[in-house]
Amino acid sequence: MAGHSQYKNIMHKKGKMDAIRARVFSKLGREITVAAKMGMPDPAMNPRLRLAVLAARAENMPKDNIERAIKKAAGGDTESYDEVRYEGYAPGGVALIVEALTDNRNRTASDVRSYFTKAGGALAETGAVAFMFDHVGEIEFDTKVASEDAMLEAVLEAGADDVVSSADGHVITTSIESFVEVSKALEAKFGEPRKSKLVWRPQNTINVDDETGEKILKLTNNLDEHDDVQNVYANFEISDALMAKLGG
Repeated sequence: MAGHSQYKNIMHKKGKMDAIRARVFSKLGREITVAAKMGMPDPAMNPRLRLAVLAARAENMPKDNIERAIKKAAGGDTESYDEVRYEGYAPGGVALIVEALTDNRNRTASDVRSYFTKAGGALAETGAVAFMFDHVGEIEFDTKVASEDAMLEAVLEAGADDVVSSADGHVITTSIESFVEVSKALEAKFGEPRKSKLVWRPQNTINVDDETGEKILKLTNNLDEHDDVQNVYANFEISDALMAKLGG
């Protein structure tokens, strides 16, 4: 029976991972379809589509899935999605930005508001917390592609704003305006990046206690699991003890 229980646990974990993977692919596919519909269906001619495809490849999304999402944009019966940004406060005064692609604004707004309320937070007006973040481009490469000095030199030549190199890799920051050109220049030199995306980066972070941290993490996880939500950003930090407790 022990072996049977172990098998069930493995299958349960696999099923959970498969569900997460399917949700990630669904969100990536939606972004690819929206990007292709808004511009040319060729990533080389459509910067937003190119970034969406790079993000999909970074998550190991199958090539067939990517091509299917692009072709879907050409179909007349494709859903029409609106881009919506929600801003609000979580427990502890932590600021959150939630980006969504939705075919039903009322449904999504109601769900997002419900998550905030149940967590002890509240939605705010657009712009209420965005000023606490910088909207920038972020490009990541594995450490092995270049030394710290070589990457710094390449980043300066490409016109990026900053680079932070560590054992985890090279993280390059650019303005939104120069993001595409910097991405292309670095990709030509080092190959396809590990990640390439636009992010809301907090200017400062708030330290919260473990109880508050767990509440915020539950809120961000609930938001992230919603089909319409593409990205969630927050300006808080949790303790090493809570990270260890959560297996982080």
